[in-house]
Amino acid sequence: MDYHMSRKPRDRQHNSCRSRVLVLLIVVVTNIATFLLFSDASYEVGNGSGKHDRSVPFWNSGNITDYALAASHDELVHLHNHLATANSLVETLLGLKATASDMPAARDEQEHVGGDGFWQWELTGELQLAVGPHKLPLGFTKNLGSDQLYPTVGQACHRFPDELERYMDYKPGGECPSDEQFAQRLMLKGCEPLPRRRCRPRRPAGYVEPTPLRASLWATPPDTSIVWDAYTCKNYSCLVNRRKTKGSYDCKDCFDLLSGREKGRWMRDDGALSYSIDAVLATKPNGTVRIGLDIGGGSGTFAARMQERGVTVVTTSMNFDGPFNSFIASRGLVPMHLSIAHRLPFFDGTLDIVHSMHVLSHWIPDAMLEFTLFDIYRVLRPGGLFWLDHFFCLGTQMNTTYVPMFNQIGFNKVRWNARQKLDQGIKRNEWYLSALLEKPMT
Repeated sequence: MDYHMSRKPRDRQHNSCRSRVLVLLIVVVTNIATFLLFSDASYEVGNGSGKHDRSVPFWNSGNITDYALAASHDELVHLHNHLATANSLVETLLGLKATASDMPAARDEQEHVGGDGFWQWELTGELQLAVGPHKLPLGFTKNLGSDQLYPTVGQACHRFPDELERYMDYKPGGECPSDEQFAQRLMLKGCEPLPRRRCRPRRPAGYVEPTPLRASLWATPPDTSIVWDAYTCKNYSCLVNRRKTKGSYDCKDCFDLLSGREKGRWMRDDGALSYSIDAVLATKPNGTVRIGLDIGGGSGTFAARMQERGVTVVTTSMNFDGPFNSFIASRGLVPMHLSIAHRLPFFDGTLDIVHSMHVLSHWIPDAMLEFTLFDIYRVLRPGGLFWLDHFFCLGTQMNTTYVPMFNQIGFNKVRWNARQKLDQGIKRNEWYLSALLEKPMT
């Protein structure tokens, strides 16, 4: 299904009109205040009228001193009144300025909504239906505290109206557009989760049943298990062999399960950066590590190794340069299409282990990394393990940034190994850190 690429961004001229009116109002109020402040020079002075001329000739005064005092008193009274009026106008003006500074946020939340929430334009069609709100039947409002149900849609989605409407442009009940990479780019912009859609993804041609479990953990799935439109490679043979070709790929050799390095990962413990799964599991009482999460788990090999040991691990992965989520699922494992910026979708204190290799590194902004680490701490149960596998950073960052950051999270250190990177035997100012951290029991 083709997108309507000719659709232009929505007209927001009413914002410009509001700004012009506000500027005009400020100018008018300022001019009035100035006029009142400097209008004293035109006041006349006269007996019995309450007005006095400032240029009273001395020869018309019987008692110059008394007259001067009286004139000064009246002058002060007038000045006091004018200053009070001016102060009131200035306060009004300042209030208008404060209102003007707050107007963008107010527009986001109140004036430019299409229903409820942060939507800055009028919602229509499938997007309006997906966003809601939806009226609840009577008797279902007690736990929600509301009579309306709001579907979960990423807050940042409201910043991308044209892209979001393009994503929601399809025939209800029909086939979804081939837009996997487009949807993923929206997710990486913070539009996560995306709104639901009422369309069906295209079914792969010639689909066959998957390989039975255990054998599926180390079997390359059939090419007919997915639709290949979104990828450069059009079959799994291409993905397996790309490790032999030039080019930059995410997890370049992850799809080679038979002859690549995936077959030996986490099987050997070198006492330094590389920990084995068996050594990690041995730090806890037998059978107490049961469920876990692998953040950025590539093609799912860590979860496969844990499955062989009776541990269920969910793997988060993005489909960069390949169908990683589909590949993980074909192995009989649980994939989760989730970016690193997303709050982990698990309740507090529920996981026995969280693992991440390479993904958590210095490329993540410091503030985001700190939030991620605290979120990992949150989902781990007391006594749960966080296995940080080959964290990479520059040498100058290790002790100044990352060691203090990890220390403040609150983990206990079970293992901690840092090594300088070697490039053909030459030490570089780059470091790897592997650590096994435990959430305290109390």
